[in-house]
Amino acid sequence: MSNTSPGPLAGLRVLDMATMLAGPYAATLLGDLGADVIKVESHYGDDSRHLGPERDGEHSPFLSLNRNKRSLVLDLRRDDAREVFQRLAKTTDVVITNIREPALSRLELAYAQICAHRPDIIWVGVTAFGPDGPYAGRPGIDFLAQGYAGLLAMNGESNRDPVRVTVPMVDVLTSTIVVTGILTALRVRDQTGKGQQIDVSLLDALTHAMASGLGYTFVTGEAPPRTGNRSQYFAPSGVYPTQDEKRIVITCPSDKFFKHLAAALDADWPDDPRFATIDVRLANEDALDAAVSARTRAFTRDELLARLIAADVLAAPVNEIPEVIDDPQIRHNEMIATVEHAKLGAIQVTGVPLKLHGTPGHVRLAPPVHGQHSLDLLRELGYESPEIDALTRDRAVGI
Repeated sequence: MSNTSPGPLAGLRVLDMATMLAGPYAATLLGDLGADVIKVESHYGDDSRHLGPERDGEHSPFLSLNRNKRSLVLDLRRDDAREVFQRLAKTTDVVITNIREPALSRLELAYAQICAHRPDIIWVGVTAFGPDGPYAGRPGIDFLAQGYAGLLAMNGESNRDPVRVTVPMVDVLTSTIVVTGILTALRVRDQTGKGQQIDVSLLDALTHAMASGLGYTFVTGEAPPRTGNRSQYFAPSGVYPTQDEKRIVITCPSDKFFKHLAAALDADWPDDPRFATIDVRLANEDALDAAVSARTRAFTRDELLARLIAADVLAAPVNEIPEVIDDPQIRHNEMIATVEHAKLGAIQVTGVPLKLHGTPGHVRLAPPVHGQHSLDLLRELGYESPEIDALTRDRAVGI
């Protein structure tokens, strides 16, 4: 899928006015598909520029989320910086923000305010809980959404405290919904010539994803149990030990896969009355897990995985993150890309998950250094050198 084509969204300009993950990653996905994404930052910059491991002042959370963007630093508290923004807004198709009120309106970034400069703008507000209602205006992040929408209560072992999902899946899920909304609104604008306001919240995104958990309660009237690595509906399903002290995932959602597992491990489990059907396997899950673990410990992880795959068993390694980077399928899918960073040289970032065969996207730009493209963008907007000097001298613009 490697290519140098501009991508299917070439010609679309997106302003990333958001920080941290959900909003910025939505802008990244649009950039992957060819949009010109401009990350408008304060002099402090996106909060993710200041968190986590760093090299030469560049921090991993920002580097991991902000490929395919250009960075413009504006102090939107200043009139001259707002004038730059207004000129930029006139050239823009999409604005993504997660700034809360009253700061949003004070900085003149609310939907109606930006419409004054670009009437057909598509404006996306990302919030934790929604733009109105009893929780409106509260700060929130992924972890809080997990608490409100029940994911935290469902995750972890049944006899221990709930455990958060450590990967920011709520933010990532929200980002994909933001992109869906934007692409839908672009389609409507193509038909009607009108833009619109879009609101997406972390809470709504996760509630949508919790359909099966909520469905359990809709049907039974009870809360679904925490099952750890096990399944509520079938067994065996879990993480099992291997001879070399690694772990492997095995799951058997049907009698067919259970019989494949037994054949692969030379076990007579299908003939055992404790394990003959899905229902009795669930009732005797402790004994079944003990029997499976005793067999899996006879093999190294890689030996066992090859054996199970050959027998058409649903199985996977429990990869450590360094192993993920070198996984042959992930590499084949071009989900690890190398780009040239302005300060760090060659760095690795994640690739484009959506494979369009006719008009593919690709990683074109490394995550930008703070203010890396301010001068270029000012020139593109028609500013002359004396004006640029004045803007940068007064710190209305950062470079």
